[in-house]
Amino acid sequence: MFKSLLTGAALGLSALTMALPAHAEYPERSIQAVIPWGAGGATDNVMRSLTPYVEKELGGKFILNNRPGGTAVIGSTFVKTQRPDGYTVLLGAENPQLYKVLKLADFDYADFYPVSIIGQNVVVIAANADAPFNNMAELLAAAKANPDTLRMGSTGAGGLPSTVSAMINAVDELKVREVTFGGDGPGITALMGQHIDFMPLSLAAARELVRSGKLKALAVFATEETPELPGVEPITKSLPAIAEYLPWGPFWGAFVRKDTPDDVKQKLVDAYAKAVANPEFQGFLKNFGAQSLNLSGAEAEEFLKRWQSVTTWSMYKAKAIEISPDSVGIAKP
Repeated sequence: MFKSLLTGAALGLSALTMALPAHAEYPERSIQAVIPWGAGGATDNVMRSLTPYVEKELGGKFILNNRPGGTAVIGSTFVKTQRPDGYTVLLGAENPQLYKVLKLADFDYADFYPVSIIGQNVVVIAANADAPFNNMAELLAAAKANPDTLRMGSTGAGGLPSTVSAMINAVDELKVREVTFGGDGPGITALMGQHIDFMPLSLAAARELVRSGKLKALAVFATEETPELPGVEPITKSLPAIAEYLPWGPFWGAFVRKDTPDDVKQKLVDAYAKAVANPEFQGFLKNFGAQSLNLSGAEAEEFLKRWQSVTTWSMYKAKAIEISPDSVGIAKP
């Protein structure tokens, strides 16, 4: 009788255990957060500023790990190959949405789950403070006078600078030498050291350096001035035809493997949503000149698809890529 009672109790406990969420205690250990760009750049700065708020909401510790290279392919691929248990998170930017049309990789963010699309930024064309050109028209004139001589900082094919350069070349001519770095942080260092002449950057990475006079803003990649950089002309003043590609801007997001357990995904989604909404982080974004998005789930997936569609089809129309986006499953806008 006693043995039967023990057996029944054991079976009852087993059934109760099976009924509980499989990852109720997540996170039980530190989470590896991979930033696929170098230290000091816009993506790195945003993620390092946000992470303490996420840790507080989630009740766990993130170990931030920079894995730059290959236009973020190295870091993104690393996360894609880890166990789908929520203990490896990708803290990236927009670049994977271009991998297929640039033949950089056979995946994009459709292979991940978007925990949070954090925010979006404006692009600024920045030059060394002592550069001989003061606006976009003068930069274009200098490039035409000495083709393939000016040095443009780049982060590789599919990075922000190369994408912006392709759009410019679709409506004008900007023949320059691309100097590739592992992220905009190292590029900015080279720009301030006069090792390169100019570089398209996110406003988040360039704003304070422009304000302090360490860099010179030639134009913002927009149809109107941005309040964060008063007096800096929109690029359409020098290149009216580029308006068809605007508005456009880079974004940042947190992602996990698509097959991560649903309860783990939800815990991460809730923590990031609260962290991004934190008034202190909102103040950081505003000071950075960035727009808060705070999207997850279906809304995030819709945002990603639209950004990918607009960008890749614009590049295809500009003849900056040879692969038609629809051949890799990207519908027209």
